[in-house]
Amino acid sequence: MKTALTTKTSIIILPCFILIGLAVFVVVLGGNKDVIGNQDCVTGVEERIVRGSSLTGLVEDGETVQIYFGYYKCNEVQREDIVIYNYAGDTNPIIKVVKGIAGDKFDLEETAGDGWHILINGGVLKNSEGQPYLIDGKGFKMLSLYSKDYDHVIPDNAYLIMGNQVNGSTDSTRFGLVHKDDFLGMVLLRK
Repeated sequence: MKTALTTKTSIIILPCFILIGLAVFVVVLGGNKDVIGNQDCVTGVEERIVRGSSLTGLVEDGETVQIYFGYYKCNEVQREDIVIYNYAGDTNPIIKVVKGIAGDKFDLEETAGDGWHILINGGVLKNSEGQPYLIDGKGFKMLSLYSKDYDHVIPDNAYLIMGNQVNGSTDSTRFGLVHKDDFLGMVLLRK
C-alpha cells in the first residue's frame, strides 16, 4: 500500500516539477528571447563600453551595452531599435537609434528661420526626451536628396538613424539613409 501511494504521488509530483522547471526555463530564457527576437542568426554577443555623447539621455558615455552581432540577418529592424552601424567615415562602428523605417513617409519642414524639422509619417521627429530634432542647412541638403529621390518614402532596407542630440550628430543628417546590411548588430542596454 505504501509503495502504491508513493508511486501515485510520484506520478503526480514528478510532472508538477517538470512543469515548474519548464515554466522557469521559459520565463528566464524565453523572456530574454522575446527581447532579442530570433537568435538563430546572432554570431556573437559582446559587452562594449559606449564612447561619445551623441546618445546622451538614452545611453551615456561610459555605459556598458550588450551587442548582438548579426541580429539583423534574420530579424526585422524596428523603429527605436538601438543599432551598431558600420560607418565608413570612422574606424569604430557607431551607435544610433532607428527613427525612420522602410515605407515611412519622409519629409522636411522649415521652422521659423532657424532650421528644419524632420517629418516621419506627418509628425515632427523627436528624440527620447520628446524634443524635436532641428537640423541645419547641411543636414537639410543631405536629407532632401533622399526625400526627393524616393518620392518622400523611405525605400526597402533603408533606415533613418539618429543620435539623441536635437541639433544632430554623426548620423543620417550627415551621411543620409543607411542600408540594413551595414548594421553590425542590435544593442541592448544593461539594466
